[in-house]
Amino acid sequence: MWINHLKKNLLSIVCPCYNEEKNLEYFSKELFDTLQELDLEYEVIFVNDGSNDATLEKLKELKSIYSHIKIISLSRNFGKEAALSAGIDKAKGDVLVPIDADMQHPPHVIKDLYEEWQKGYDVVLAKRKARTTESFLKKVNAYGFYKLHNMISNIKIPQNVGDFRLISRKVVEAVKKLPENQRFMKGVFAWVGFKTSIVEYEVNSRAYGKSSFSGWKLWNFALEGICSFSTVPLRIWLYIGVVLSFSSFLYMNYIIIQTLVFGVDAPGYASLMSVVLFLGGIQLIGIGVLGEYIGRIYMESKKRPIYIIDEEL
Repeated sequence: MWINHLKKNLLSIVCPCYNEEKNLEYFSKELFDTLQELDLEYEVIFVNDGSNDATLEKLKELKSIYSHIKIISLSRNFGKEAALSAGIDKAKGDVLVPIDADMQHPPHVIKDLYEEWQKGYDVVLAKRKARTTESFLKKVNAYGFYKLHNMISNIKIPQNVGDFRLISRKVVEAVKKLPENQRFMKGVFAWVGFKTSIVEYEVNSRAYGKSSFSGWKLWNFALEGICSFSTVPLRIWLYIGVVLSFSSFLYMNYIIIQTLVFGVDAPGYASLMSVVLFLGGIQLIGIGVLGEYIGRIYMESKKRPIYIIDEEL
């Protein structure tokens, strides 16, 4: 009698959750309906990132319904990048898919990602066809961030691609080798490389609630991404300094010649203050950029863990 000894692939779904109580039931139903259509084993790892609503209680309730659910609850809110890292560290799958629980990442796209992976790719990116669910200002800011980041960094991040993707075990192990505490996961995924394909999808609106990423948080997140993968903001101040020094030298010669030819002019308060304030502002901006990098060095030098787990279920 012939027996099939072929082992099915294990798919790990990693879902960071912060105050997603109202979305979890709907999301879980859609997700497990999709996973049951795939001919493979799977595990679903929910990471409770210090939620202050009933997210953890809802996850425990869902675990009693869906046996494939694993829960990691962090000791506080460490941020999505840390929560995603926790899920990646605990995942055992041959392939892994990070996904949000707010339904903006449609679970049915996982089938398309998996089919593309079977063609031999190590990374399959889920790319938004359009950002129709976002405000005009957010679209402009996102476009500007990707353009600026890819212009000044050697590591290129595909536009309209978030954390939603499929990665192979090879990629997972490469990501786990990166030791940094201050993480920008889009950049980390791009940095490790590997053979990549793209699947496009229509992004949905949030099922319930609103995003915890305010404009200020998104600005700081973008700053984190730029400073994590480029030193151009530091280098550019060398060129600014050279230009200002050369301009000052030319202006000094102009003043000397004017004084020798036309005599001493009455000093102008307005022009003096304009120059002082301009140069003072330039210096403060330069110190601020330098401070951003020094701050990251300081945080990394402490070698604190990326996250702390309170309980695993």
